Amino acid sequence: MPKDTHIKKILLIGSGPIVIGQGCEFDYSGVQACKALKEEGYEVILVNSNPATIMTDPEFADRTYIEPVTPEIVEKIIIRENPDALLPTLGGQTGLNTAMELVRRGILEKNNVKLIGANAEAIEKGEDRLAFKEAMIKIGLDIPQSGVAHTMDEAIEIAKDISKKTGTRFPLIIRPAYTLGGSGGGIAYNNEEYEEIVNRGLDMSPVTEVLIEESLLGWKEFEMEVMRDRKDNCVVICSIENLDPMGVHTGDSITVAPTQTLTDKEYQIMRDASFAIIREIGVETGGSNIQFSMCPDTGRMIVIEMNPRVSRSSALASKATGFPIAKIAAKLAVGYTLDELPNDITRETPASFEPTIDYCVVKTPRFTFEKFPSADDSLTTQMKSVGEAMSIGRTFKEAMQKALRSLETGRFGFGADGKELNVEDKEKLLSKIAIPNAERIFYLREAFKLGMNIEELYEITGIDRWFLRQLEDISTYEEKIKSDDTDIDFKAAKKLGFSDRQISHLTNQTETQVRESRKKQGILPTYRLVDTCAAEFEAFTPYYYSTYGDENETRDGETKKIMILGGGPNRIGQGIEFDYCCVHAAFALKELGFETIMVNSNPETVSTDYDTSDKLYFEPLTFEDVLNIFESEKPYGTIVQFGGQTPLNLAAGLESNGVNVIGTSPKSIEQAEDRKFFSALLDELGLKQAEAGTATSAEEALEVAKRISYPVLVRPSFVLGGRAMVIVYDDNELKSYMSSAVEASPERPVLVDRFLEDATEVDVDIISDGDDSVVGAIMEHIEQAGIHSGDSACVIPPFSLSDTIKSEITDASKALAKKLEVKGLMNIQFAVKGEELYVIEVNPRASRTVPFVSKTIGVPLAKLAAKVMAGEKLKDLGFTKEITPDHYSVKEAVFPFVKFPGTDIVLGPEMKATGEVMGIDNDLGMAYAKSQMAASSPLPTEGNIFISLKDRDKEKAIDIIREYHELGFNLYSTSGTAKVIDDAGIPVTKLFKLAEKRRPNVLDMIKNGELNFVINTPSTERTPRADEVKIRSSAVANSIPVMTNLRAAKASVLAIRSLKSLNTGVRTIQEFHSDII
Repeated sequence: MPKDTHIKKILLIGSGPIVIGQGCEFDYSGVQACKALKEEGYEVILVNSNPATIMTDPEFADRTYIEPVTPEIVEKIIIRENPDALLPTLGGQTGLNTAMELVRRGILEKNNVKLIGANAEAIEKGEDRLAFKEAMIKIGLDIPQSGVAHTMDEAIEIAKDISKKTGTRFPLIIRPAYTLGGSGGGIAYNNEEYEEIVNRGLDMSPVTEVLIEESLLGWKEFEMEVMRDRKDNCVVICSIENLDPMGVHTGDSITVAPTQTLTDKEYQIMRDASFAIIREIGVETGGSNIQFSMCPDTGRMIVIEMNPRVSRSSALASKATGFPIAKIAAKLAVGYTLDELPNDITRETPASFEPTIDYCVVKTPRFTFEKFPSADDSLTTQMKSVGEAMSIGRTFKEAMQKALRSLETGRFGFGADGKELNVEDKEKLLSKIAIPNAERIFYLREAFKLGMNIEELYEITGIDRWFLRQLEDISTYEEKIKSDDTDIDFKAAKKLGFSDRQISHLTNQTETQVRESRKKQGILPTYRLVDTCAAEFEAFTPYYYSTYGDENETRDGETKKIMILGGGPNRIGQGIEFDYCCVHAAFALKELGFETIMVNSNPETVSTDYDTSDKLYFEPLTFEDVLNIFESEKPYGTIVQFGGQTPLNLAAGLESNGVNVIGTSPKSIEQAEDRKFFSALLDELGLKQAEAGTATSAEEALEVAKRISYPVLVRPSFVLGGRAMVIVYDDNELKSYMSSAVEASPERPVLVDRFLEDATEVDVDIISDGDDSVVGAIMEHIEQAGIHSGDSACVIPPFSLSDTIKSEITDASKALAKKLEVKGLMNIQFAVKGEELYVIEVNPRASRTVPFVSKTIGVPLAKLAAKVMAGEKLKDLGFTKEITPDHYSVKEAVFPFVKFPGTDIVLGPEMKATGEVMGIDNDLGMAYAKSQMAASSPLPTEGNIFISLKDRDKEKAIDIIREYHELGFNLYSTSGTAKVIDDAGIPVTKLFKLAEKRRPNVLDMIKNGELNFVINTPSTERTPRADEVKIRSSAVANSIPVMTNLRAAKASVLAIRSLKSLNTGVRTIQEFHSDII
């Protein structure tokens, strides 16, 4: 069936900011869809609020709206653009929910917009828990005993009913409808937990609906990625098995493709069931993800749920097989059938051929619980991981060890890497393997070392015996390497996935010695192609993984090559922004005629799409793996400055082994991190820095603090995302930090800086070619200095800095770029106190703000920087002077607090955001208001505000509070703040403090839905009072916007004023850019 020619213009909804449960895999699927639809001649309109995405680059869609992904805003875009069709299935749960809300409100029908990709009935049937249950019963498939509740009373009745049918009361699984990453769900083991989780789930479900089902804890879990077209061609793209049994969200489980423990008969039954489900639900133009569970004892198979859209696992399935699910789904949505579309990789087989793979793929989740010390780090049905790494090997053992060393957690495999957990206490070990947690895989190794057998571990963990056997084999082989230290069978060790680092640890050698011995024996990796067809047909796309076999499928050419090192798994502090820079580097260098080689281990990204670069190596970003690729490919140059801290950590080692690092030299990057050198450089340039010192012990730290006076900012040297960075107010806090937070050593001293209180922080991105430098943008932070730049809202152009300070900033930035011999990008953080300018830090590499700046000024900075690194000059590239836009752009951070109930939401120098959004408007207030809408924290225009301030803020806040009163808000406060407000002649209602144990208090108002906004500045940043934490976390749990500092409260006043006086308009990024030019 050829494409639908009645459709001319298609609106694509993106997934908004990166949050836990919805990562950058939807940027990957959105980019594929944009490319596929434009290829077919359609006009593509895109809406997405996330500036760090490739899909929001102006060249990917014909018209790009960086606007909040809400039904109200999308309706304005529909009225303005008049599209023929809306494609909602590539924007994750956000895109799907927004589209369904537009259907419910009749907006699509009213504007003659057709839903493509999946119709409303199919989406409803797949997402609505009751409708899905009825559909499964109709086709005779087994489902868990369950019920759908819309109220607590219904939930109590359902629990009784399930208990009657199954003979057990608890545990029960609660799954809210239409939420992402299992948000709001959980496992209840008693009545109290049951009520708490059901209430939370009902609150978080946009349709106030939860599914309550019998527990299948301990059962095996599987996923099928399935596609279907209008001709009823159905194909399984990939089967995936969870290593963890049921009870752990599939996004938090280690997953393996293809399935390893199903018999052929069981697989065929599951495949047939998948086709029956996709047909019954009615998805006929795209992909679906279907989850199954199987009882390990009886073989009873149960259907858990279905996503009638491209899902998080679709990116994994695409990268695992080489089959571009999102691209094909977009083409099916406009009328093609699978048999009409060619497979890009083989170019001979049609897309209706099921991919076959002759290797094993392992995905491991990446967690950042260290950022949220009070969060519960056990894994349940609500997703908590922030990223993932994927690896490919010939066997499960090889892929598993490669995946663990891809995680960027300092581990180099299953064990034997010097980072072992060494648990002496067997009871602690048993709890660590019985209760799923981020480290459980490593505790399993300790269990083997303590002599526990497979049967014992199977009984405790429910992990299939086959997986346990494989892990035990790896653990046992460590002893063989140890005993053979003079005559190691390198080939056998490598086939089990052992890294040089592990072998060096086991044999008491250096990694370099092991590498040399291995190479002397001729044991080198071979590279195999991902070809979708188990080598039955030739593969045209050079997409490689390493193994230690006989066959090497690498291809050589005459073209000069440049290797780009990616950022590895997403984590807080290093996200999609760095992948954005790597993708731009690939595009730019291709334009210059280079062959580009991408190395990365993150399956969610655009950089690991097989057609982003000329060659893709899906490999861990470790010294060993990268050097192996370098020795095989022999590129002319390598870029390490775009992938964040991950490749930078490898730079010195690679350079000393003959790798030509192009652009700013690793030496300059290290010099910028060297405190003494950097202080001398600032002195030479006549630039100020807050007084500082370094310490290798608590005593030294106290001496420095005494000299420069409190408050001080303390942090380890070489950090990512402000890890272990704290503002300290007295000696006791400093002693506690030095003893518990960091391991100080002469090689890694602790940095102690005078903290500039109430200063304005400024970020600058600058590009330099060694001769000329151009400031991309000066970004003024809304929050004060001391809050991590990745967590602070920031504005381009700056709104409160004087012209004098702005020109000082520009001059200082250019002088620093010249002195550090920058060739490419550099990020500088300044603080402005009074009219004094201080340099906070300099990073001579691409920063996380590069995409935001590029979207604001209409210049692709990362692309230009890559060309500069390859030897081009800014003059020849036509970028020689600064651009100041006429509109305001606000970048706002998005946080995962809702996933960690009870954690404090106060911001500080350690980064906690998982993603970002952008608000653009000609009016600053409206741009800030849009950024809050996009971050799912829309500001109210009327109602009740609760205000509670620390003593230092009370007097300063009066003018801001008066503005809220003038805007018509009712003010509520506890005694201390209420007195100051009352004394200023502003009406306020006094509430009891929580500590007074009298009612009604602020928590009652929050729970009764009587508050619309909270302003609560914390008493002390280091140890906030428990009552304050309760107030802030309850407000977040109830979707009430909370401001924890006065600057954000002031910006919110400005925004609310704009919302009340102006119409919220929408414009494309292309229109904003044409204003600049």
